[in-house]
Amino acid sequence: MSSDPKNNRSTDQLPIAVYAAVIGFVAWMGLAAWGFAGPGYADLSLAVVSGLLIVAIAIPLVLWRVWRANTDEQTDDAPSFRAWRSSQFETWQDRQKGATAATEIVLPIAAAAAGMTAFAIIFHYAAVHASV
Repeated sequence: MSSDPKNNRSTDQLPIAVYAAVIGFVAWMGLAAWGFAGPGYADLSLAVVSGLLIVAIAIPLVLWRVWRANTDEQTDDAPSFRAWRSSQFETWQDRQKGATAATEIVLPIAAAAAGMTAFAIIFHYAAVHASV
């Protein structure tokens, strides 16, 4: 971190690109979860999981829309993702570089989506070779 805090721009707002990445990984995880579809009650369970993922996206989206409709801030002045990632991002504990904050926000859902995909691939591979 620089010793002169006046030269470091800081914000507590995330750019749209971070939200889009999270929504994309949630959608990927939902599709990967449907890789477990098969006979029995799996379809019902996967429908419930899909509903929960939709709610997990819808609640923050609705809250953001309500905030945007009731704020006086101009959102057109938002910096680009390139400028944001090199600036400081304020959390309730400290400040950190924007790129680090984006990584820490997106990484858990990205790991879950990749893990769910790996489990679905292994599930199908094991199902094909289990009857042999």
